Amino acid sequence: MIRILVETLIVFLIPFALFAGWLMLSKKSAFDPEHWSKPFLILVISGLILIAVSFVFSGVFAERHLDTYVPAHMENGKFVPGGFK
Repeated sequence: MIRILVETLIVFLIPFALFAGWLMLSKKSAFDPEHWSKPFLILVISGLILIAVSFVFSGVFAERHLDTYVPAHMENGKFVPGGFK
């Protein structure tokens, strides 16, 4: 679960990192709050759009299991792990 949250946070922060890189390339200070005040809402919205696109992309291209899932159970006194069969 933590991995999913970290990956989502990284996707959200991509626009901020690109903007900071652009500020550095244009010889402006990336740490000056004045440069971040105007585009902040645009960066947040673009981060949310990227998250939505990544969810749709992972939903469309995710691996599908067409088999039936059999949960873990005891069989003849032995533990049988669950899986797709």
